[in-house]
Amino acid sequence: MKYLGLDLGTKTLGVSISDPTGLLAKSYTVIRHQDEPDYLVKEVQKIVSQEKIEAIVLGYPKNMNNTIGPRAEASLAFQKKLEKALQIPVFLMDERLSTKEAEKVLIQGNMRREKRKKIIDAIAAVIILQEFMDKRRMEDGKK
Repeated sequence: MKYLGLDLGTKTLGVSISDPTGLLAKSYTVIRHQDEPDYLVKEVQKIVSQEKIEAIVLGYPKNMNNTIGPRAEASLAFQKKLEKALQIPVFLMDERLSTKEAEKVLIQGNMRREKRKKIIDAIAAVIILQEFMDKRRMEDGKK
């Protein structure tokens, strides 16, 4: 199964994509926006069509105490819009600390701050998607 990973921020949408087997995630793009869900749905729709995506994994930014804050609510609303428009499953994946982890990876790679700011959301989307696929594989292995 081919997946699309999304990290929804207030100004950017990080996008990652899996290989056709659903084993490995890689960075795809970052879409800049002005908190316009309809615009983002159209952009995601283009990618889904081009890349023959079968399911989407959307980061779900719960608070550290496991409560649902404004960003998680925005993700839930975006999930509903995507499912309605695309007619494919949109899974939510807990993404607490994914951006911090992405930044850590980029710093270890000696990437300068200006460049990190441009791609960090795509790297966070890779982390979200890879964790989802790994978790899914582990659960399938237990059956």
